[in-house]
Amino acid sequence: MRRRGYLQTAVLTALAVPGVLLVAMVAPNTLQLLGRFGVIRRLNDQTSSALTRLVKKGFIRFENIGGKGYARITEKGKSFLLYEQQRAALSTGQRRRWDRRFRIVMFDIPERRRPVRIKLRTTMKQAGFLRLQDSVWVYPYDCEDFIALLKADLHVGKDVLYTVVEKIENDDWIRTHFKLPHS
Repeated sequence: MRRRGYLQTAVLTALAVPGVLLVAMVAPNTLQLLGRFGVIRRLNDQTSSALTRLVKKGFIRFENIGGKGYARITEKGKSFLLYEQQRAALSTGQRRRWDRRFRIVMFDIPERRRPVRIKLRTTMKQAGFLRLQDSVWVYPYDCEDFIALLKADLHVGKDVLYTVVEKIENDDWIRTHFKLPHS
């Protein structure tokens, strides 16, 4: 499942970088073209349906201009790509200078939206957040843009709160986890 996501992100990136990418309307030809750009190295059944999945999700659309097919990234696709790039930056552990403040994300998502709550927890864990309690997570670096994109993607607006705090009581174990200096 995650492998599919990487491919879709690669295709979106290829479409976003030049703005518009000339492609054939048939997916296998499109993927051959992307292969020439070095985006996709191996064509198989999963890769041949990547564009179809992206169209179904509303991340790209095909246009016919002057008898040629163009794939164009949509605003929804740009937002998703930005979200994926921010999540990847957080999860790769790109460390910055710590400003001695913690970012706390708290949420209260109703039981009827349990799948959204599970996805939120999974995403935060993958991004490198540390769970303080079931619905309270901490991160030492600025991640406000990532949280805003995540809230928009999951449609959780008021159910998720982002705070910045100067001190957490008994935070030695948090500092150790994130390899931060102890006070």
